[in-house]
This record gives sequence, C-alpha cells and structure tokens, in this order.
Amino acid sequence: MAQVFLSYLSVMIRLLALCLLFCCLKAVAQPLPNNYLTGRTTGSLPYLQYGLGEDRLGGAKMTYLDTLIMVKVVDSTKDDYEVQLSKFHLAWLPKVNFKTDSLSVIHPYYLTESWKVFGDDKYDYVTIALDEKLPYRSIQEINPSKIVVDIFGVTSNTNWITQLTTAKEIKNAYYEQPEDDVFRVIIELKHQQHWGYSIYYEEKKLVIRVNRQPPVLSLNKLKIAIDAGHGGDNTGATGIRTGIEEKNYTLKIAKELEKALKKEKAKVFMTRQKDTTLSMAERTMMLRQETPQLLISIHLNSSDKESTKGVSTYYRYIGFRPLTQTILKRMLQLGLDEFGNVGNFNFSLSGPTEYPNCLVEVAFLSNKGDEKKIRSPQFHKAVAAKIVLGIKDWLKSMQGQG
Repeated sequence: MAQVFLSYLSVMIRLLALCLLFCCLKAVAQPLPNNYLTGRTTGSLPYLQYGLGEDRLGGAKMTYLDTLIMVKVVDSTKDDYEVQLSKFHLAWLPKVNFKTDSLSVIHPYYLTESWKVFGDDKYDYVTIALDEKLPYRSIQEINPSKIVVDIFGVTSNTNWITQLTTAKEIKNAYYEQPEDDVFRVIIELKHQQHWGYSIYYEEKKLVIRVNRQPPVLSLNKLKIAIDAGHGGDNTGATGIRTGIEEKNYTLKIAKELEKALKKEKAKVFMTRQKDTTLSMAERTMMLRQETPQLLISIHLNSSDKESTKGVSTYYRYIGFRPLTQTILKRMLQLGLDEFGNVGNFNFSLSGPTEYPNCLVEVAFLSNKGDEKKIRSPQFHKAVAAKIVLGIKDWLKSMQGQG
C-alpha cells in the first residue's frame, strides 16, 4: 500500500512541476489573439533585434527603422514583440516602438516598382517604389565596398532602373531575389571607404541616401562629433583606488580632443560640454540633426579582474573598421596594453549607419596602473593627440583610392 502511495505521490509531483513550468512559460510568452497583430513602428528610433539578449547591451540589433512601417506581430514577451518579416525571417521589436493599426491589412505579397539612382549637391540616392512601407535591414561589404539592403515581404516587379550621371559615389545599383519574399538591393560604391548612409521612406518609396567621400581628405574640411560617455545621473565606472567617476574623466578627455581638433581647424560638435544626463536616444537624435562626418565616443573600461588593462577600440559595421584600427595603433604608442579591436559591438552609438564612428575605451578604471594614468591631465592631452593622429592616418590611407 505504501508503495502505491509513493507512486501516486511521484506522479502528482511531476504533474505539479509541469503545471508550474507551463505557468512560467505563459508569463514569458504571451500568445496573441487571432494568431497575429497588425501595426506600425512608432517613436523616434524604432529598431529590430535578432534575438532577446540577456547581457547589459541587450539583444543584438539588426537595424534601426523608419516610423510607420507595417509589421506583423506573431508573439509577445514582457517588453518585446516578435515580428514576422518574411516566411523565413523573424525579429524582435520593443513594444514601445509598436502601435496597432486595425485599418491596415497584410497582403500575401507586395511588389517593387521602378527605381531611380541620382544625386544632388550633397548626396547620392537610390529610390525604390513599393506597395507598402515594409521592414528592411542593411549590411556593409568591403573589397569591393557595397551597401546591401534586404527589403522583407517583397517580390520584384522592377523592370527598369534609371541611373543618372548626377550620382557621384554610387558606381552600380542592381538587385537580386534570394528568397521569394526577400528583395535584395546591392549598391556598389566608387570609393573603398564607407562614409555612411541613411534609409527612410518618402510615402511608400524607400530612399537609400548615400554619403559621398569628401573631396578634400583633411581635418580642416571635416565636421567631427565627440561624445563624452555617461554624464549626470549615469556615472559609469568608478576607479578601483580613488573612486573617481568615469563620467568626469571622459569629459576631461573629450574636451582635450575638442581643443586638439579645433587646433587643426576641424569643425567640432560635442554631445555634452558639462555634467549632463543624456540618454542614448537623445544623443543619437542630436547627432542625426548635426550630420557629422565621423564620431568619436570616449569611454573608460572596467573589469571584474583587477589585472585586466589596456586600450581598445570598437565598431559595429565592417565598413567603419579602418578608423578604429588607425586610432588603436596610435593609442598603443602611449605604452598602454592592447585590449583589442572589437567588431560587431552592440553599443548604441555604434549603431547608426549615417557616419563612420569609433568607440575608444581609453583604459581600465578597475586596474591600478591604468587608473593612475587616467587621473593625469598630461595623459588626457596625450590621448587627444593620438586620436587626432589616428584620424589623420585614416584620412591619409584613402589618398589616391577610388
């Protein structure tokens, strides 16, 4: 009898465990009525993620999107919606960047129409007429340099591409249909270096605006943005011995860099000049309005291991890597250890495609030797000088290319 009771108890415990597991899963995944929701992107900087990352940088970003783009939501978690981009492609969209649109109807397929490739006095453009504002993503390719844009949910009905001689940076523009509902735009560039691009909609026409390489590759002809990391309520890391705050020393270094660049007659834009609280979204929108030709972000690193030290530079897109390499090479001349050149970095200010950008993690506040350097005003000046030389090296490397 006791054996029967124990067997019964074991079954009940298993059933209870399954019920608890089901309840936990239901708290995370929230099934949607009618299998999906129809809506559009909203907010100043909607974006898609490949997955739901759990580290401090969150899920790896696929792309920023324009507003009012139609999306099909097929699943839900606490903070994000899973969206169906095409038959075989899914992504995650923050709920704050979604609003339902009951008047819009998702069709089985959408078609492209004609293209136009042209330029004005500042930029080159590719414009593609579509049936609807649909999601997209872009990647950069090198050797040769290309911008590749996938438009999801679209089948080609493009029967001509008009290309005008007013386009100066776009060498060729054409398309492929790698999947039945994924339309791929390929834009070959004249120069090896990527100088950035923007993607947005004008009505239902997708616009890819391509930056041209400056005609004169000199600091006195460039507008350079500098971002001093953290600030205000966001103190950042703290020194291991003295407790100094990252936000104060990134600003000190950024101001020295501003002085050094202005001495070279460059135009300089600072995201902050004092101890100001700024969100990443505010910084990004600020930079979008200022349209710099490149961005340098200044940060100080930290690690759980006190022995970890050195300098590192970061990029998100492969076309922007050369700038980070030349700056790192010059920074190593300061006697700092090499922590590395880090790609595909999911930092917010590495995300925009509009301009080459470089995040410089100058040294580690969690290392006693590095912290001592960071506190020195002479070190701030030396860092600024090396970053300027790194930018000059990058510009010099483009001479004669094209």
